[in-house]
Amino acid sequence: MMIDRAIRSADWDSAELSGESYQRVLFQEVDMTELVDSGSSFEQCVFRNVRFNVSTHEDARFVGCEFSRCSFFDATFSGCKLTGSTFEGCTYGLLKVEGGDWSYVALPGADLRGSSFDGVRLLEADLTGVRLEGAKVRRSDLSGASLRGADLTRCDLRGSDLSGLDPHTVTLKGAIIDPFQATMIAAALGLDVRG
Repeated sequence: MMIDRAIRSADWDSAELSGESYQRVLFQEVDMTELVDSGSSFEQCVFRNVRFNVSTHEDARFVGCEFSRCSFFDATFSGCKLTGSTFEGCTYGLLKVEGGDWSYVALPGADLRGSSFDGVRLLEADLTGVRLEGAKVRRSDLSGASLRGADLTRCDLRGSDLSGLDPHTVTLKGAIIDPFQATMIAAALGLDVRG
């Protein structure tokens, strides 16, 4: 990815961003703990070893960005657009995502245990091998998402589009689903569902 400028080792702890715009910027070892971001835009930016812990982002855009070895402990993203962004080697404990568009994001192998996604568009997202034990993925659009090898043990999936889910390739033990989803999964397992 082409980078135009870099911000390194900066302390943005508890900073407030409002409607700011960054394009092709490298953020390296920046502390964004407890940062409050409202409507800012990051396009084709690279984040390396950035701490997003306890930060809040509302109506922000992180389009086509790369996140490498970042920490998102207790971070909140509300109504944000992260289309096409990639995540590698990041930590996510208690991440909260409310609404927004996370289509085409790449989160392969991410440990999202205890995280919450509510009303999120995850169209064709790469969720291969993700760990979602005890997480919530409610009312979200997972159509076309790759979930092969995902662990959905005790995950609350109610209201989400699971039309592309292959129950043979994921762990579903104790997952919480609604009656419509149960019928769809039973059919995908080859069962003959009758009223």
